[in-house]
Amino acid sequence: MRAFVFTDEALARHAGRFVWLELNTDVPGNAEFLEKYPVENWPTLFIIDAREEKALVRFAGSATVSQLEKLFEDGERAWRGVTQGPEGLLARGDALYGEGKSAEAADVLAQALAEAPAEWSRRGRTLESLLVAQYGAHRYEDCARTALAELSKVPHSASWANAAALGLSCALEVPDDADPSEVKALRTSLEARAREALSAGIAMPGDDRSGVYDVLVQARLAAKDEPGTKALAEQWLTFLEGEAARAPTPEARTVFDSHRISAALVLGDLMRVVPAIEQSERDLLNDYNPPARLANLYRRLGRLDDALAASTRALAKVRGGRRLRVLSDRADIHLARGERDAAVRTLEEALAYAKTLSEAQASQRQVAALEKKLADVKGRQ
Repeated sequence: MRAFVFTDEALARHAGRFVWLELNTDVPGNAEFLEKYPVENWPTLFIIDAREEKALVRFAGSATVSQLEKLFEDGERAWRGVTQGPEGLLARGDALYGEGKSAEAADVLAQALAEAPAEWSRRGRTLESLLVAQYGAHRYEDCARTALAELSKVPHSASWANAAALGLSCALEVPDDADPSEVKALRTSLEARAREALSAGIAMPGDDRSGVYDVLVQARLAAKDEPGTKALAEQWLTFLEGEAARAPTPEARTVFDSHRISAALVLGDLMRVVPAIEQSERDLLNDYNPPARLANLYRRLGRLDDALAASTRALAKVRGGRRLRVLSDRADIHLARGERDAAVRTLEEALAYAKTLSEAQASQRQVAALEKKLADVKGRQ
């Protein structure tokens, strides 16, 4: 968003419309904000009513300029107290999701779609928000079926593409044994919609298009289609390499680093991305991400001394919940080097650090995973 959207001149006219805040969720001092306004996806965009300190809009994921402008309008409408019709239901659903009440938000947003006229300009945005809320409420089958039913009512757009990808993501979360034929039909239909999102000439940010590739690769993996998976991953990585080559700044180029690694992992060709991540570290001296990514790449390539050195560089820069991940990965490097005691000490350090963080930055699930990993390592002979 910072590299490709917020710099757009079209947004200049909105500069005085809100008080703007960018918040780094890794900083321990921001825990109080996170406890009040939960963040599960990055980026998450909020519009907050300062009078009541209430989130009027909570939108998970990146947005185009036009999507962002609609969010501005929706936030301002909610702030002014519009309570009638689909717009009022959208505002209420946004507020519920902003409070972390995914199930309640999903019910209200579904009602908004049901009551809205066919040509409602907010239909695409509402569908995106509904699917995210259903996913957050673990209503995966409802989410998949909603996407399939509603996509035909939304014109091709970035919102349509995101909704297709969200629907397929939900379909992949439905257990295979729920009803095998029904699950397969859902996944097949939504996979076709996601492929359509890539081929229909829809204008959307490069990272959103990459997200569609990602979920399509996951669908082929779930189908145990190795040739199809590899072919799609090659298309994905080629696309990302092209986007990175056209990026106007080093920061904009590194937007694609994590997805380039994901595609290369599927292809089994990690060396194809190592030079790009090494360049990112040289360009972004204060960012922990490139050395943390290099540590994992080097470990997988068997370059264990390089992996440990990269991990040390990442730890010098990372804070908050992300530090726990870097420490966990560092323990894996120690284990690969045959250094069991060092792995134990590293995991104990991670758990001690987690105790200094609030649950908003070190979730119970993260801590439980670290505790299990530590027990497993201690149990090794």
